[in-house]
Amino acid sequence: MSRTLIRNGLVITASDEIGTDVLIEDEKVVALGTSDGWTADTVIDATGKYVIPGGVDAHTHMELPFGGTFASDTFETGTRAAAWGGTTTIVDFAVQSVGGTLREGLDAWHAKAEGNCAIDYAFHMIMGDVTEGSLKEMETLIGEGITSFKLFMAYPGVFYSDDGKILRALQKGAETGGLIMMHAENGIAIDVLVEQALARGNTDPKYHGVVRHALLEAEATNRAIKLAQVAGSPLYIVHLSAIEALAEVTRARDEGLNVFAETCPQYLYLSTDDLARPGFEGAKYVCSTPLRPEEHQAALWKGLRTDDLSVVSTDHCPFCFKGQKELGLGDFSKIPNGLPGVETRMDLLHQAVLDGHIGRRRWIEIACATPARMFGLYPRKGTIAPGSDADVVIYDPAATQVLSAETHHMNVDYSPYEGRTITGKAQTVLSRGRVIIDNGEYLGSAGHGRFLRRETCQTLR
Repeated sequence: MSRTLIRNGLVITASDEIGTDVLIEDEKVVALGTSDGWTADTVIDATGKYVIPGGVDAHTHMELPFGGTFASDTFETGTRAAAWGGTTTIVDFAVQSVGGTLREGLDAWHAKAEGNCAIDYAFHMIMGDVTEGSLKEMETLIGEGITSFKLFMAYPGVFYSDDGKILRALQKGAETGGLIMMHAENGIAIDVLVEQALARGNTDPKYHGVVRHALLEAEATNRAIKLAQVAGSPLYIVHLSAIEALAEVTRARDEGLNVFAETCPQYLYLSTDDLARPGFEGAKYVCSTPLRPEEHQAALWKGLRTDDLSVVSTDHCPFCFKGQKELGLGDFSKIPNGLPGVETRMDLLHQAVLDGHIGRRRWIEIACATPARMFGLYPRKGTIAPGSDADVVIYDPAATQVLSAETHHMNVDYSPYEGRTITGKAQTVLSRGRVIIDNGEYLGSAGHGRFLRRETCQTLR
């Protein structure tokens, strides 16, 4: 048995901020309190530092096939980068292909991740083909700890599901406890606008944001909510970006419905000004849902304060500018959709604390505790408490850093936040009691991360 003692830090969870010591035995937290009389093999002095739970990023896409290429982070590189940024758990997306089964998709993603992850990981299931067979498979997968299923109202011909398929999946979710996650954009209408824009010669990256109109996100969000009401099912909206879509979620939550939504750092810090950067630079900022005009940011921050937005995930899906984003030269619709972010999320949200957008406990709530609860991992993940996994970050709230592709660890050749100075940085990161990052040194290894079987959603009202 190994024992680690973290002393003299300020322990911050979603519910408390307290100066206390933390005792770890092997992979678990066993006690919080005054450490007089406690013995340990390793003592970490956290004086002047925060002691926080490891981040839980509930939306990543490692090695995702998209637009004729693959996301540039593997499970090895992506989870290592996550650890550098103080994230110790990811929930990635296994993909069912059209004509295939959920099982085939899940097995393929297990093969990608097993033995390669630096931190613990779990899977959602993308349902690319809603059939009687795949609906039956949902029950089996829930028994294996795959308790959430993502559908798309966008990308006709790839992932798109019509309203009938969505309703059937929501009904099965209501029956089994599976949580349906929704990419809410009206993909049929968007494709019309894409065709019209290209016919006019509007081919630059900025038009990606123009054709994916905020009202089409709002319309799809409303439609998904109404279908969930009909089915009697909870609903989780992914990567919400627009004021109008947030208004639909807020209305549903005010009515007492089990409707939840996440946003992502890119929608809080970036805007259509980035999509409109000169030349082809805007391609670096192409993601879906798209970046919005800057005035949407204040509404999203307010939504995070009021809990109408419950989670901040990354939708980490990186594509290199050279050789991948360039596939869309001359046709914005061919630019692979996605941004890197798994390494920078915790730090950008700490900057939001310093900027007065959220408080410290809310930082931990939206980045650690609520994603763990939402996806059936709490209190094993997302908090520091006796019995929890010892996923613990010693966080330096005064350290400054300049975000840059030169220094980040994600396997991508640019940073969306290049040159941005922020304050706060993970100093020491423990995953299940093992130090994997310490003072600028990586001490982890591929294969340390374990697959997590999840319970059903723990946040239903």
